[in-house]
Amino acid sequence: MKTIRITIDEALLIKVDQAARLKRISRSQFICKALEDFIQQRTAEELEQNQAEGYLRQPVISGEFDVWKSEQPWG
Repeated sequence: MKTIRITIDEALLIKVDQAARLKRISRSQFICKALEDFIQQRTAEELEQNQAEGYLRQPVISGEFDVWKSEQPWG
């Protein structure tokens, strides 16, 4: 672990402390979790964007995935 020093708006700090108390975790744990969640969300957004760009560059051809229809039990 590394200790860092950050500057944060007082109103935001109050909200962070309230949220941390509700979760029964420390301020540090709350901030670490928020940062992890943010990074995970950004990574997912980037993957989705890359996938969308890929389909724009190489669109699905009609019937391209028809061979898999029998493998999908829709019930």
